[in-house]
Amino acid sequence: GARPCDVLACQSLIEPDGGIDCFHNGVRSSGKTATPHRIRGFGHEKGSPVLKLKSALLYTALGLLANTALADVSTFEALREGDMRKLNFHSDPRPASNQPFTGEDGNEMTLAAYEGQITVVNFWATWCAPCRAEMPHLSDLQTQLGSDDLSVVTIATGRNPRPAMERFFEEISVDNLPLHADPRSTLARNMGVLGLPITVILDRDGQEIARLQGDADWSSESAIAILTALRDVE
Repeated sequence: GARPCDVLACQSLIEPDGGIDCFHNGVRSSGKTATPHRIRGFGHEKGSPVLKLKSALLYTALGLLANTALADVSTFEALREGDMRKLNFHSDPRPASNQPFTGEDGNEMTLAAYEGQITVVNFWATWCAPCRAEMPHLSDLQTQLGSDDLSVVTIATGRNPRPAMERFFEEISVDNLPLHADPRSTLARNMGVLGLPITVILDRDGQEIARLQGDADWSSESAIAILTALRDVE
């Protein structure tokens, strides 16, 4: 069967009209993208001894981080399990784009509006199947950790009419994430987003500290542990 492709193996992700393609498992002979899927690890069923052990390890590490003034990147990397293994931490923070995008209220804004908190920025589109699979997990993350110290920020990239965006959220029962838009993909391109979905994590100074390409379970114990640690250490 098809395997999830990495960035180098994927087809060209920029469409001729300048739009951004989505990460998927390849292209069928008909030209249609193959159905995205997530591979779950053996022995990770809810309540399994393996999951309980990993949970204990994650939260032990989390306790250590909470007492550390400056955590090394490797400390956060040690918390990665499952889908979070795709989360790549940068050795040094990278400046985020100051390109404006359209806020949910229709006014222009920039990512600087979220400085002062840990920000999980997700680039998505209404036509992106992996985005549909991922969005409920991002919603759960916002429910669990959303506060003045951490926000999940969703930005629809490319041609995404507002009614289609609203319908997308309604169909997957998401009502706690913003309907921001980047209609010309200006912000996405400036941040090196070449496929969807992509999620970047910004520190309190508004700098990018980590990036994950493709969809992921952002409500997993690993994701919660990582983001709680980042929130508490920062």
